[in-house]
Order: sequence, then C-alpha cells, then structure tokens
Amino acid sequence: MGCVRSAGTCRVIGKTRRLAGDVLGGWGLGHLAEDAVLVVGELLANAVSYGEPPIRLSLWAAPDRFCIRVTDHGPDQPRRLALGLDAVHGRGLSIVAALVHEHGVTRPADGPGKTVWACWRLTTRNPDTSRTTTNT
Repeated sequence: MGCVRSAGTCRVIGKTRRLAGDVLGGWGLGHLAEDAVLVVGELLANAVSYGEPPIRLSLWAAPDRFCIRVTDHGPDQPRRLALGLDAVHGRGLSIVAALVHEHGVTRPADGPGKTVWACWRLTTRNPDTSRTTTNT
C-alpha cells in the first residue's frame, strides 16, 4: 500500500498523479496507469475543492483488485450532478464511474470526513490453459 498526505492544495495534484503512475508501474500494474492516474486526479480535485484537510490518498493492491482511496475531513457527501452539454465542471464522479469496476463512499463511525474509493478487478493469466480469468 502506498499513501500520500496533503494539506489540500491544487499544486500537489499533478505531482501526486505522477507518483501514482510510478507506483502502478512498480507494482506491475502499468496497464491501469492511464485510467488510475485520471481517477486519482478527479478524486483529489474533489477533495481539494469540496473537502477539508488533511487529505490522504492511498493506493492498495491485492492479487484480485487494485483500489484508490481519497480521504478528507469535510462534512459533505460527494454526488454526481445532472449537467448540460455545455457544463465545464462537475463530471468527475461520472468519469470515475465509467473507468472503474466499483466505487463508493464510506464515512467513519465517529468523527467527520469520508473516504471516496474506486477499485478495479484484476485478471490473471492461467499458464496451463492460456486463458484470462477474473479473480473474485
């Protein structure tokens, strides 16, 4: 697992996106890097714009899944917006939903904040059958 903490400024988003891409490459998940870096940027931008510091990004990988989690201490629940075609902002959660297999929000039992998360199911190649199977 990798974690990055931020005071909540837009300046760290680009640097953090690059770091996430590097981590994915190091974990052998480079095939997810383009989509995952986009999701990291969207979730961090929402946390910086609408949440409250501190903001924490964590990347988590297991044999069957890869997850991104962004935690902030703001009270508001993220929501997808119904937007017109000419809207410039507000599509972040829709983009996330289109790129990942699962996503959601969890709140701590006690205290402020939330964690917005997004996960991909990972596939493995079975060398005996040369088939791709999904681990669940």
